[in-house]
Amino acid sequence: MKFAKKIVLFLSVFAVIYSCSTKKDTVLSRNWHSLNTKYNVLFNGKEAFKKGISDINEGYKDDWFQQLPIEPIKFEGEKVEIPTFNSAMGAGFGNDNNEAKKATTPFGIAEEKAVKAIQKHGMNINGIERNSQIDDSYLLLGKARYYDERFIPAIEAFNYVITNYPFASLINETKIWRAKTNIRLDNEEFAIESLKLLLQVKDTLEIDLPEEIKEQGYTALAMAYIKTDSLQKAKKYLVKATETLNDKNQGARNLFVLGQILSSENKKDSASVVFNKIINFKKAPYKYKIHANIELAKNTTNDSASVAILEKMQKLIKDRDNRKYLDELYYQVGYLHEKNDSIHLAVDYYNKSLRAQSDNVKQQTFTFERLGNINFKNSEYQLASAYYDSILNIATDTLSLRIRRIKRKHKNLASLINFENIVTENDSIIKIASLSKTDQEIYFQKYIDNLKKADEEAAQLKLNQAAFGDTFGGSSLQSNKKGKWYFYNPQSLSFGNTEFKRIWGSRKLEDNWRWSSKISTNNTDKDSVQVAQKNLRYDLASYLETVPTNKGVIDTLKLNRNQALYELGLIYKEQFKNPKIAIQRLERVASLNPKKDLILPINWHLYQIYTDLGDTLKATKHKNVILTKYPKTVFAKTILSPNKKINKEISVNEIENKYKELYYFYKEDKFHETVKEVVDILPSIQNSKIIAKFELLRAYALGKYTDKKTYKFALEAIVIKYGNTEEGKRAKEIIEQLSK
Repeated sequence: MKFAKKIVLFLSVFAVIYSCSTKKDTVLSRNWHSLNTKYNVLFNGKEAFKKGISDINEGYKDDWFQQLPIEPIKFEGEKVEIPTFNSAMGAGFGNDNNEAKKATTPFGIAEEKAVKAIQKHGMNINGIERNSQIDDSYLLLGKARYYDERFIPAIEAFNYVITNYPFASLINETKIWRAKTNIRLDNEEFAIESLKLLLQVKDTLEIDLPEEIKEQGYTALAMAYIKTDSLQKAKKYLVKATETLNDKNQGARNLFVLGQILSSENKKDSASVVFNKIINFKKAPYKYKIHANIELAKNTTNDSASVAILEKMQKLIKDRDNRKYLDELYYQVGYLHEKNDSIHLAVDYYNKSLRAQSDNVKQQTFTFERLGNINFKNSEYQLASAYYDSILNIATDTLSLRIRRIKRKHKNLASLINFENIVTENDSIIKIASLSKTDQEIYFQKYIDNLKKADEEAAQLKLNQAAFGDTFGGSSLQSNKKGKWYFYNPQSLSFGNTEFKRIWGSRKLEDNWRWSSKISTNNTDKDSVQVAQKNLRYDLASYLETVPTNKGVIDTLKLNRNQALYELGLIYKEQFKNPKIAIQRLERVASLNPKKDLILPINWHLYQIYTDLGDTLKATKHKNVILTKYPKTVFAKTILSPNKKINKEISVNEIENKYKELYYFYKEDKFHETVKEVVDILPSIQNSKIIAKFELLRAYALGKYTDKKTYKFALEAIVIKYGNTEEGKRAKEIIEQLSK
């Protein structure tokens, strides 16, 4: 009996070992390896793959200001190190010693499990794979490599399935993944051809593809066409991909991209239909729903629709679930108010957007930009510059065209603000210096009194805040029988007494106790120093000493102010195209008895501005000044003999080529020819951006064969005409050198 049991046990063990063989094509062997692959190795690999996808979805941050990518993943060229393994043709594995290096990333683990399934459970017998799960393993292998940005090995795995398992259940999905990988490798044409062959060939079984496969295929086709900038075809396949919406995440994303494309084409109504579809799509992730509402607000085209959208946005703002989107919602409400010319409301909501807690830096830059533009439009250039400066301090996409434009705008504002500060500061000093000694004392005493009042209020506020905190901070510090008044709290009284002595020193209880002469003599040296330092701000004599009395110093202040006013006039006229403020600055400097070399350019620029505005009377006034006092200047000649308009327009390329030609004339010492050619071409390029280059080249040529006076005169004309250009600044530098 015992012998029989041993035989049965031996046969059972032999049967199990025999069934584990990958070389025996038996029912038991096939099923054992198939089940072991599916529910053990491959299951663990797929779970790791799902985790990797989940990590990507959670970690990926969409830029809602740009068209979203169809696939929410960004490849940046960084390869994740994955262990290599040996296998048959097509697997692309390395050596067998895989125990030394274990995968640590989710996609690395998925690849490792796929490799193990192929190596341990593959049943390739006589060229036919008997394990039905091996094609799944190769598909998982390729997908894991795709997300690790190892596209060539991924295609190798997909091709192995397509070549060796043409009738596998996952063959269609494998073809789609191979096409996606080719898109990543810039092989869009091959991807489009293979996808169309899969989705559109008739009279084959492929016409009856499952809805999930069709969605994936049409989505991949849309990816390929977007990569080739064929947006019309991309729209076509996005529409097809969103007919069923079986994949809620990808379906909602496809709809959103479709809406963005329609919106960019100014098809607002069609885009609104798509965004409403997202809002009504119950299974769509909430981030797409909330941003679909924001896109609807952007697409508002009339006042009646704007009112309805504003009401809806207010409801979204009140919803506590939308707190993390408050910065975007407030911004969009502000933008709607700005479009409706409700600027005060717009500014209010933009500020709310900035105060909302958020780590969305790009949203903050757009909000700062809107506030900067509003202030710029209202000629509040200093405030506008501050907002642009905030953008440049936090922006991460510093190489983008938008940020580079803001940087240039901020740079232009910097010189303007510098000149405005010079004018303000010098005006204040000159005004105070012009007062009598008595009036100066009254002026500064009033300033000191206001300063003391502000300091006292700040100190009292600090004491009250400390007392409030102590009173309500713990019951042990207050009397149970007495109220919550400040003087019933011993700790608050002690703090207040110490703080008072620190600021004011020891003082007697009497009138005018704030004066420095009332300081008690029993203070420590340290307290005396602190009080002396504190009261220096209240010392009338120290302010009076700063007022300049020397006539030379005051005259210098006036000259600098006048020059700054003139420079401001040019900046407002030429750079910011603000004739109103340009007139204010130039008219003011004209009334302040400026130095002689400013009179001609001031009148020339005012003549130009008033002529452009159609104010003939005022233009004539400044024209007469030029013709009367400066009749021999180029400006007088320009007024008397304005350049004749040339019918033939010269293209930008022709102008640039002409400049190169004249520059070569100059380099070849053909100075007379250079001057003549420049004079001949100037009337026909008055609107060219590089006209100042021609004039400077002419001045250089004149300087080579004429006297110093003529050369300087030509340079001064450039400074007057093009003072804020690089050529104007260069001419000014040369004039300063010639004047030494």
